[in-house]
Amino acid sequence: MAGAFPRHEKSLEALRTRGRYRQLMPRDGHDFASNDYLGLASSDVLRAAAADALTRGVPVGAGGSRLLRGNDAEHQLLEAEAAAFFGTEAALFMGGGFNANQAIFSTLPQQGDLVLYDALIHASTHDGMRLGRAETRSFAHGDAEDAAAVLKSWRADGGEGQIWIAVEAVYSMDGDLAPLDALMALADAEGAVLVVDEAHSSGVFGNLGCGLAHEIAHRPNVLSLHTCGKALGASGALICGQRVLIETLINKARGFIFATAPSPLNAALVRAALQELQQNPGRREQAWQGITHAQREAKRLCGLEGFQSQILPVVIGDDKRTMVLAAAMQGRGYDIRGIRPPTVPRGTSRLRLSITLNTAAGVITQMFEHLAREMETKP
Repeated sequence: MAGAFPRHEKSLEALRTRGRYRQLMPRDGHDFASNDYLGLASSDVLRAAAADALTRGVPVGAGGSRLLRGNDAEHQLLEAEAAAFFGTEAALFMGGGFNANQAIFSTLPQQGDLVLYDALIHASTHDGMRLGRAETRSFAHGDAEDAAAVLKSWRADGGEGQIWIAVEAVYSMDGDLAPLDALMALADAEGAVLVVDEAHSSGVFGNLGCGLAHEIAHRPNVLSLHTCGKALGASGALICGQRVLIETLINKARGFIFATAPSPLNAALVRAALQELQQNPGRREQAWQGITHAQREAKRLCGLEGFQSQILPVVIGDDKRTMVLAAAMQGRGYDIRGIRPPTVPRGTSRLRLSITLNTAAGVITQMFEHLAREMETKP
């Protein structure tokens, strides 16, 4: 007897046939998959902060939206401390980076404006743009000259509104860096706002881990997003920028107005993570020692090079071969995941290697030794 949802079943079977079927997997093996870059998620630092916050009576749940009774002192303390740390006028704490990007791009760009976005921008930005009223155009990945050309074309077509340039500081699947200097120059020349998603650079790049855009974050035409569930080890997201933009989000962003506020306990954990960045710079330095070691071993053992960050993509191309290699490495005790379309462009399926403080240098070397063998035996 056919199931109750035959079209859904057919769609899932098509994914299986193409090697794109996804399923939840438990954590197992050495960590080469998480975004816990500084090893804070399971650290004694955050455990102690949680215990202290509960002792102080910080609530576990918010109980309502921020505009009702859900606004807790921990939220406001975090926002003030985050604005000071990242060097901006104000900050707004939201439940996660996906929600924050949706809020930014569905609320701030207005009708008649242009969102000029990098071709590899995150899915959350796309969803925000779909909900918004501004026109959207993409430019070639990491290419500031193409961004200028697309902008010029839009002007030639009669575009006159505010321009919002959307980029990721460190791209989540490629691990490369946005050309922020060139994009900032373009934004200045065109009166544009540069929106920088620092999700994978917060805690890792910049002075004390302030992010790749830390030197420009204070400028009035820069808005930055720092997620709290990666290097900061907790969850949530901080939108940082000019107070007028933050207040606009508070008043108009549906994802903020109608959402239950993030846990006050979680806000306390993010505060502790920011304090750890400032008080213990050695944690970030240790992380970079591991990243440099991984990049060196990738070249020595596998002939892989050109990496710019803690994210090392090993592009395989074919979906099924990617998953076969991922399974082989998992069988050897390494938690390595295969990434397939639509997360990455068609024909660029890959192993996404993430280097964190959770994995020792010796294990990193062993992993690349095994990866070299698996890539030879599974062409």
